[in-house]
Amino acid sequence: MEDDKSADQHVIAAAHHLVKALKDRTSLSDEVRRTLADLDIHLAAMTEAKEDETTSFREIEGRFKSAQAKIMSLQSNCLKIWDTGPSNQLLEYLQNVEEVRSIIVSLESMVPNKYRKQSRLTNQAHSALQIAMVRLQEEVVNILAQSKQCFGHAYVSFQSCEEIAVDEETMVSIEDDSVEGTSCLDSSRAESEECIIMDLVHPGVVPYIKSIADLMFASHYVQEFCQVFIRFWKDALYEYLGLFCMQQISIEDVLRMDWASLNCRIKKWRQATKNVIAFYLPSEKNLFDQILCEFGSVSSTCFIEVSKDAMMCLLNFGQAVAIGPLLPERLFCLLDMYELLRGLCQDVDALFCEKHGNSIQVEYHELMKKLGDSAKAIFLGLGNRIASNTSTTPFQGGGVHPLTKYVINYFMLLSEYNVTLRFLLEDREVENSGEVVDALVRLDISSEFPCPLALHLQSITSRLESNLEDRSNLYKDDSLKHIFLMNNIHYIVQKIKNSKLRTCFGDEWIKIHIVKYVQHEKSYERKTWSSIISLITGYEKSGKAVLKERCRNFSIAFEDVYKNQTGWTIPDIDLRDDLNSAIGLRVVHAYRTFAGQVRKSLSEKYIKYTEEDLVEYLLDFFQGSAKSLNHHWRR
Repeated sequence: MEDDKSADQHVIAAAHHLVKALKDRTSLSDEVRRTLADLDIHLAAMTEAKEDETTSFREIEGRFKSAQAKIMSLQSNCLKIWDTGPSNQLLEYLQNVEEVRSIIVSLESMVPNKYRKQSRLTNQAHSALQIAMVRLQEEVVNILAQSKQCFGHAYVSFQSCEEIAVDEETMVSIEDDSVEGTSCLDSSRAESEECIIMDLVHPGVVPYIKSIADLMFASHYVQEFCQVFIRFWKDALYEYLGLFCMQQISIEDVLRMDWASLNCRIKKWRQATKNVIAFYLPSEKNLFDQILCEFGSVSSTCFIEVSKDAMMCLLNFGQAVAIGPLLPERLFCLLDMYELLRGLCQDVDALFCEKHGNSIQVEYHELMKKLGDSAKAIFLGLGNRIASNTSTTPFQGGGVHPLTKYVINYFMLLSEYNVTLRFLLEDREVENSGEVVDALVRLDISSEFPCPLALHLQSITSRLESNLEDRSNLYKDDSLKHIFLMNNIHYIVQKIKNSKLRTCFGDEWIKIHIVKYVQHEKSYERKTWSSIISLITGYEKSGKAVLKERCRNFSIAFEDVYKNQTGWTIPDIDLRDDLNSAIGLRVVHAYRTFAGQVRKSLSEKYIKYTEEDLVEYLLDFFQGSAKSLNHHWRR
């Protein structure tokens, strides 16, 4: 049976033959003859057009069969086309797929379904194109997998997060003097690093991937390309996070972690967040733009779809840390996390500026605010924690109390966050400036440096001094009370004077507190030695019996002081030497005069200790190891 196209051709031929036959008749009028002549010309044109269309269709059919054969030839190999060797095979494959696509366009531009062969060929072309699109999806994944750069640790910006020893004495917990505290202070944390674009795949394959994308988009397979592209880069991003041992973890699990484990994980989180936002994601966005920039918002949509799960993984961990207990040892890590996010703000705003990335941007800024609020709350609550840290037993030896070391070493670390703390405290102080001034008046704190950080540091120090004063009252021996306060105030002054925090306290504060510990030194000398020195002075008109008694009483008193005060401690060597020298000047000088008089009036045998003995014994004082003088009194 003839098809529609053949039937049309026969009808036109028959009509053309009839017109010629009518023209041969002699009885026709001129008007009829002109009409038949016009019809003859029109039918001839139709015949020619049909012949041209037939020729065009046959050419299209031939092109399709040729392209289809080449496509199937390249696809018949079990290997991927990219794996078969030269990249020109992939280009040849793309050219033949493009040929099929253009054939479909040509076929669909003809009068639709006029001929069954046209319809059949169109269906075959669509089927071939669909098969090719599936293959191109596989090729995209294969090319990306083979050319993806493996960064390893060489391309990862691992900044040191080693714990910093701020003193030969480690920081200790307020709650437990025996527990060591840590800081995850990063010496480079405040420095913003220049964004570095890395090649996520070998640069040479980008044009091939772009050619596949162009062809699939032109063929209306946008969703299919984006699906495999997004899936591949999602997996790649999670693999990158794996370099930092970051995985999904619930808020409940974070809150249940012990501090050592959490501190370690926070360090990894900071490394991961910094590298993902500052290096990996900009590089990813750059690659997406190279391949998909011509297709409007497709590039940013794919980028956000790839990035959002990994970003939420990082942000959720940060949220869990931010809502954790407000303990002093957490402050430094919270500040490090806050500073990191603040430093990366511009990067995040640039990466997720599109409307569909706004939720990530909002979550990021909310986390930064929560971290800042938690850090501020811990810092502002430190004074109350110090005030509530009490004891019913005196600190043995009268040395520098662990609480003093904790607070001052805490200050030393805080000095590294000077700018951040000032920023966090600024808004609150504007709201509560009147309360702060009143508190400073009550605590007798100078307002020479009215910045919020300076005021709060001085306030905390004042609370510490009050606490130490209360602890000193636990000593039964007034002399030891003064040694304890002298040691602790001296420690505070020396640490602050030689640190960045000096500007927060000022020279006047330092002078006042130097006077304080010197006063305690003088009070100690007076309490301990005035009565002893009185035993060897004012003897000028005394008889021999009185001199003998004074020799005996001085020796007993000195031995008692020696036994007690060798067990006391002054950790600072210079301070200990200064006090020993001051004692030596007073005691040895008075004893030398007294011993000379005894030798004149009595004899050498009544001198139990020589001046040299006293000088040597005084060096044993404040060493923290109690000793006794076991000499028997000479009769």
